[in-house]
Amino acid sequence: MTGLRFPLTPEPDLAAREAGRLLFAGPVDFVKGVVAMSGLPPDNRIEVCFAGRSNVGKSSLINALTGRKTLARASNTPGRTQEINYFALGEARYLVDLPGYGYAKAPVAVVAKWQALLKSYLAGRVTLRRAFVLIDARHGVKEVDDEILTLLDRSAVTFQAVLTKTDKISRAELDRVTDQVRGALAKHPAAFPELIVTSSEKGEGIETLRAVIAALE
Repeated sequence: MTGLRFPLTPEPDLAAREAGRLLFAGPVDFVKGVVAMSGLPPDNRIEVCFAGRSNVGKSSLINALTGRKTLARASNTPGRTQEINYFALGEARYLVDLPGYGYAKAPVAVVAKWQALLKSYLAGRVTLRRAFVLIDARHGVKEVDDEILTLLDRSAVTFQAVLTKTDKISRAELDRVTDQVRGALAKHPAAFPELIVTSSEKGEGIETLRAVIAALE
């Protein structure tokens, strides 16, 4: 891995793993669903957000991180999540579930509303420490993902790519997609220089992602 652009995030050491475990083993409570910037909770906690195109497995990943099967609502219908959903993670953090993007069958007016809210949030939330952009390992970075990554660049929001559903493909295919993702990220100055690969079903990468979130200040 030495010298590789966007290497995989190293597995956490025992202390970092325990910090992540304790954070997510504590209280995780739904706060509110937000449909306008005026509804955001007070910016008195640091927060991380999860973004990804519709059906990327965002709800499943949040549930796996928190160890709660129904905290974030998973749906077989892409585009169901139409709000910014806030969860209190312990006493000092917010975990934020952003609306899925890129669902072509949603009404144009709905898509425009999502996009406007997303842009306003990313550009204006001073307590946002990192955006985790979920990329489906079966497909890699698509054009609609690139649009969000560019928005994050313009908003000066550090983002980290998280590959999801890695259990659905072979190791060789994962290597190919990972190379494609690395090439796409190289164009984006706001990209954090490490990748995380995950499987919500198998638990791969969950401890690593917990540790990364716990270490943010």
